[in-house]
Amino acid sequence: MKNAKKGACPTGTESRVTFTVTCSVGRLRSPAAPEATMSQFRAFAGVLRSGGCPWWRGCGGTLSKYRPDPRRGCSSETTPAQAVTSSSNYVEEMYFAWLEDHKNVHESWDAFFRNMRGTSSPSAEEVPTRPSALLQGRVLSHFPDATRKVVDDHLAVHTLIRAYQIRGHHVAQLDPLGILDADLDSFVPSDLITTIEKLGFYGLNESDLDRSFRLPHTTFIGGGETTLTLREVIRRLEASYCGHVGVEFMFINNVNQCQWIRQKFETPGVMQFANAEKRTLLARLIRSTRFEDFLARKWSSEKRFGLEGCEVLIPALKTIIDISSAAGVDSVIMGMPHRGRLNVLANVIRKDLDQIFCQFDPKLEAADEGSGDVKYHLGMYHERINRETDKNITLSLMANPSHLEAVDPVVQGKAKAEQFYRGDTLGKKVMSILMHGDAAFAGQGVVYETFHLSELPSYTTHGTVHVVVNNQIGFTTDPRVARSSPYPTDVARVVNAPIFHVNADNPEAVIYVCGVAAEWRNTFNKDVVIDLVSYRRFGHNEMDEPMFTQPLMYKQIRRQEPVLKKYSDKLIAEGVVTLQEFEEEVAKYDKICEEAYTSSKDEKISNIRHWLDSPWPDFFTAEGEPKTMSCPPTGLDEEVLQHIGRTASSVPLEDFTIHPGLSRILRSRADLVKNRQLDWALGEYVAFGSLLKDGIHVRLSGQDVERGTFSHRHHVLHDQKMDKRICVPMNHLWTDQAPYTVCNSSLSEYGVLGFELGFAMASPDALVLWEAQFGDFHNTAQCIIDQFISSGQAKWVRNNGIVLLLPHGMEGMGPEHSSARPERFLQMSKDDPDHFPDFSGDFEVQQLHDCNWIVVNCSTPANYCHALRRQILLPFRKPLIIFTPKSLLRHPEARSSFDDLINGTRFKRLIPDQGPCSQSPDQVRRLIFCTGKVYYELTKERKQQNLEKEVAIIRLEQISPFPFDLVRAEVEKHNSSAELVWCQEEHKNMGYYDYVRPRFLTVVANKRLVRYIGRDPAAAPATGNKSTHLNELRKFMETAFNLSAFQGRKA
Repeated sequence: MKNAKKGACPTGTESRVTFTVTCSVGRLRSPAAPEATMSQFRAFAGVLRSGGCPWWRGCGGTLSKYRPDPRRGCSSETTPAQAVTSSSNYVEEMYFAWLEDHKNVHESWDAFFRNMRGTSSPSAEEVPTRPSALLQGRVLSHFPDATRKVVDDHLAVHTLIRAYQIRGHHVAQLDPLGILDADLDSFVPSDLITTIEKLGFYGLNESDLDRSFRLPHTTFIGGGETTLTLREVIRRLEASYCGHVGVEFMFINNVNQCQWIRQKFETPGVMQFANAEKRTLLARLIRSTRFEDFLARKWSSEKRFGLEGCEVLIPALKTIIDISSAAGVDSVIMGMPHRGRLNVLANVIRKDLDQIFCQFDPKLEAADEGSGDVKYHLGMYHERINRETDKNITLSLMANPSHLEAVDPVVQGKAKAEQFYRGDTLGKKVMSILMHGDAAFAGQGVVYETFHLSELPSYTTHGTVHVVVNNQIGFTTDPRVARSSPYPTDVARVVNAPIFHVNADNPEAVIYVCGVAAEWRNTFNKDVVIDLVSYRRFGHNEMDEPMFTQPLMYKQIRRQEPVLKKYSDKLIAEGVVTLQEFEEEVAKYDKICEEAYTSSKDEKISNIRHWLDSPWPDFFTAEGEPKTMSCPPTGLDEEVLQHIGRTASSVPLEDFTIHPGLSRILRSRADLVKNRQLDWALGEYVAFGSLLKDGIHVRLSGQDVERGTFSHRHHVLHDQKMDKRICVPMNHLWTDQAPYTVCNSSLSEYGVLGFELGFAMASPDALVLWEAQFGDFHNTAQCIIDQFISSGQAKWVRNNGIVLLLPHGMEGMGPEHSSARPERFLQMSKDDPDHFPDFSGDFEVQQLHDCNWIVVNCSTPANYCHALRRQILLPFRKPLIIFTPKSLLRHPEARSSFDDLINGTRFKRLIPDQGPCSQSPDQVRRLIFCTGKVYYELTKERKQQNLEKEVAIIRLEQISPFPFDLVRAEVEKHNSSAELVWCQEEHKNMGYYDYVRPRFLTVVANKRLVRYIGRDPAAAPATGNKSTHLNELRKFMETAFNLSAFQGRKA
């Protein structure tokens, strides 16, 4: 109830005081004397016999004299109402027997006499009650008005119960500070009984409070009782739904799930804990609180984003893990923002304290290459024994950038991958826990995207426990201007996830809620949200001053007693622990911290590798280095090529009817295989199929990837005569192959790319690909690209082999469906444009090892196939960005021979000109370097102008890391006076030019000019006018083959 919960409000405003029903009813009338009651019965029976009662007329039949022994009770065939209508003597005998001892009669007679007499028992000293509405209905079943009243009152009580189940959370006492309503609204629902007058909403009044009502099957407030007085109904509903726990669940469209939740929160006395459980909770609260206190004492001027104000998070997480472990879970993958991360690392993951403390040393040197990251972004992987269950459990806390909630889909992807590789099809062994801040949970769209993956077959992790640390503030922003929804957790409603709000200053309520949440996940394999309504004792960080923007809130926070003090005083008062035991436990943990602090001073070097959240122990050496620095050829046996080709052009299932258009596509593939050729789709098929043969799992995800945006792939065949019958030929290649997963995703980039990135973290022996519907759609996933893919290894020493397939090409499709924005990826590539590298050893592999990612734009199906196979055969993992074609998918010239894929062949970082000019390189007057689709347009124009001997066209297939060695060889091979030109179809301020130009100049030691041919600078990636597009193309094609175009120009 929203009653007097505010106390003396810090805002200075008068607190809202409402009326408590259970204390509202005054003294009732004195019980009637037994003689008077007996007279009433006799008169009543006389009326019945005389037929003077309206409901008696028309019943027919004669009344029999029925005199059983009253001590035997009433037979099942004779109700009190029936007996009353039969014989007044019978009633009298029953009544006198009841007066002697109410146990002398059947319970139905006992209830009848108590209600008619107006007492709760034969004893006149006990408080009387109103007649039972249920028994009145039995006796007065022929009174239409009375019957209607009985039915209406019962329906009203049932509606009241439902009102509390739906809206009770709105008046729950959730805010530890007593300032704000957790739902941001002081409005009290009119159907909740917060004053006596509100009984009128249901057609009831104060005199009905002590009437008994039969409870519906949709509530458990009765415990073992089937009837309760209205007063008790309201009291128990308030205890269940309006105390320190608010439950949102009635939007769930599954009756069994709703019943399960009702039972967990409505059953009387359900929130009881044994003394041992209370002591465990206290010990965990001590560790959580004293850890923050220790950091504050030792490093008072350091940012640490402490947990003060929500210290109960640590015992909450440990409870979830304990119950899940008992249910069989042995691997928990967690994601969280920065607040409280160090505490979670110390007291949940159990990272060595000295390793945490040494991170505060400003003199600590970095041992690993790369940038590293601040301590409150780092992750950890640890396998240990769960002390409560005595079972092994692996805990992984994922590293996370400051971009709040960005880690959510990454955690889900990794959890899904572990479930997949372990055959955990129901999520009984591997689970995920996500922690959130209230402002970010409500404000970040990736939360919604991640929730929408939770029930999709290829993305579900079979339930995630979400824990929201609800500080009731976002940095400096008041929640009343930070969200439009009542709660920060309302986004979870979209997937029917129950939401448990709980006052974080009530540790036992928190632990109970966490236990229910863990059981929910284990029972129903669905998401659940815990909203820990708490506060932030300091500012956004420890150096921030919150009084600037929230003065009244922080005046109250300064007066707020810490939860450890509250709970320890409670347990000491209950006799669960003594003051001495409590102080000894505090001193014990303080000593542990001091010893770790002393040990941390010996640490001189920071090894970020020790904070790795996703180790691959069998893939690297013990020191985390590659086992070799070479890459084998990526070619294949002719027999393998033929076998994959035949499967790709057939339907491996019998009686499977495919679309006639698809039949033509498969026949075309068969013709290609017969002629030992590959188009783009077949080249991809060969890459995937050959890796599956070697036991490498391949997963392709993205929008419309099963068919392919451009209808070229068709990896999932659909029976045209039977709904939902499909065939994936790739899974019918070999009897002992690895599984192939191809799955259309939701219409999301940020969430899905993050998911696939997490999936790729779980194992190096998998090719995980995400394809954008169009290349520029990756910009809505830019956070994942910038914060995880580009810089993940530098920050967190984390290898990842994720592949991004980004359709790219200027084909007159307008600004949005043209460019995959290669300039963005190249700008983030870390190779030095001004340094000419040393070519010793295996230069190609060394370059790949030193880069942060690989960027390619293949012009042939064979090279595309080699690039995908090389991704797995490398002795390390790097993200691979592939700008894939659109028109080249069916271009007759963009085909490869099987000879380009046979044993001994490998990926070509650069493809030299193989035309007439290769026979006489000294005669070449212009050397055009290019990449991707524009090559085919250049060769067509060159042939038309008959310049095949004067102009050499060289394809740069791997753009980053830049192939310095091969570019230098091409430059030196041709005429030294030949013009060096970079040609691209993208605009000058986009594409590759700004990346390649300084590197070309480094190759030629800045002694030769590098010319540009392509579109002029522009704001949009491409024009939306077809005519303009063609004119732009014609213009730079003319320039490309006008050998005097640059005469007289020095730059």
